[in-house]
Amino acid sequence: MTNGVTIGQAAAFVGITIKTVRHYHRHGLVDEPRRDSSGYRRYGSAELLRLVQVRTLATAGVPLAEIRPLLDAGTEQFAAALDDVKRRLTKQIEDLTARRDTLHRLTEGDRALLPERALALLDRLAGFGLTPADLAIVREGLVLARALVPEDFDTYLGNVEAALDDPRFVELQRLGWAAADWDPDDPRLDELATATAEHYLANPAQLAIVTAFQGRTDPAARHGLISYHNMDKAPAWTRLTALTEAKLRAAGVPIPGR
Repeated sequence: MTNGVTIGQAAAFVGITIKTVRHYHRHGLVDEPRRDSSGYRRYGSAELLRLVQVRTLATAGVPLAEIRPLLDAGTEQFAAALDDVKRRLTKQIEDLTARRDTLHRLTEGDRALLPERALALLDRLAGFGLTPADLAIVREGLVLARALVPEDFDTYLGNVEAALDDPRFVELQRLGWAAADWDPDDPRLDELATATAEHYLANPAQLAIVTAFQGRTDPAARHGLISYHNMDKAPAWTRLTALTEAKLRAAGVPIPGR
């Protein structure tokens, strides 16, 4: 039997490798032809057509496990199955496009991690005299907050935006940031914590800034991760935050302990 071509010729005609042809055989997508009298498998037109069909579907993104049922299906089933494959491929393309866009935004820094509203807030804070290092800490805290408590993030931003219109709030925040250079045992920390707690208690809308990031589950863990982020770099901040929270807690405000 000399009609037909060898596996190497068949692979070359179809535009794939011998390894791929054998891979299709192992998956049952193309039946192996019988050997001729010389011991060679000869691929006839039927096998070549099947190889072309399998290669075309595989190249189009159809999973190998779905190709045989597709080829064995009737016309209507084949069309419906292809529509399903097209929908899945479209979704994959959308996901890949979103990933590409995220990578592109990463080259622009914060835009991949924070929404425009949060970036605008950071710009506004820069106008209150925060240093680049201070803004970096705030930025990281916002990224953490958005990831850990996404359902409350927009509300939190709104509360901070409104509070920044209050001169007393801004003054207390400026004192708090300046306290980073104080000694952790500085008695002024207790005075500042008292003043801050009293201000929050007198302004419930601003108090929501402190209580916002408790989360629906694991409130203590979420609150601690966000509120005490980077505090190890300034022990005075840690003590000021703890003192303020203790005073609020003593006044009945539900703030989780660390």
